[in-house]
Amino acid sequence: MLTPFYRRLIHVGGPVALVMLVVGLWLASAENRAALGARIEAMKDAVQERPEFMVTALEIAGADRALTIAIREVARLDLPVSSFDLDLDALRLRIADLTAVRTAQLRVTPEGALEIAVVQRKPVAVWRYADGLRLIDAEGVMTGMIAERADRPDLPLIAGDGAKDAIDEALELFAAAAPIAPRLRGLVRMGERRWDMILDKDLRILLPEEGAVRALERVIALHQAQEMLDRDVQVVDLRLGERPTLRLSPPAMATLRGSTVVARAPTAPIEEDH
Repeated sequence: MLTPFYRRLIHVGGPVALVMLVVGLWLASAENRAALGARIEAMKDAVQERPEFMVTALEIAGADRALTIAIREVARLDLPVSSFDLDLDALRLRIADLTAVRTAQLRVTPEGALEIAVVQRKPVAVWRYADGLRLIDAEGVMTGMIAERADRPDLPLIAGDGAKDAIDEALELFAAAAPIAPRLRGLVRMGERRWDMILDKDLRILLPEEGAVRALERVIALHQAQEMLDRDVQVVDLRLGERPTLRLSPPAMATLRGSTVVARAPTAPIEEDH
């Protein structure tokens, strides 16, 4: 006589074993396995391609026209596409790799749009470098390039090796130079140590390595009091001492030598240009 355990095993296990045998025999056929796989894929596609899961539009926020075009090129989306086929993490990384992008966030909206919200780096200066004109932000990160200086006349110009790494000081100097802004042409980094400020008429102000902003403020104060920068001066050297050294142009120096008018002593030493 069979125990209750064996009776249950026969009543339940027998049919299960028979089903498994039939399934095993059916799956032994490659044609049957292919048909089953195709049926599963069809069912999956039917679910994934339901209207509520489809992405039909791309919306980009926080980007200007040039960056919007770059983001669309990086995204390479062939819409409409199922949201199940989108790798949002990989797409976000590709967009964040764009130099003009500080941060990027992606989400699929209930309306079926892929929304890309970026924080765009804002250029604060034009950096003239060997390969052209670069736009850089307040952290010295390149945000793009321009073909000509006239493309961004609203931004100050810096040049020279290491200029972008000293952008903080450059911005302070541009702010201090506000009283002479109409004459300002740009800043040139010298030896990756200090700045030369270039004004119109090729007037060059040689700034010291330390205390450049204070030195520039002193020169501007002298100019406002005595119109020093309106003279026929080629160079104002602030690298040594508290008082600037002026280098006159050859015609101005000749005039000074030939003058018979007794003038008041100059406020700054005068050096002849050689």
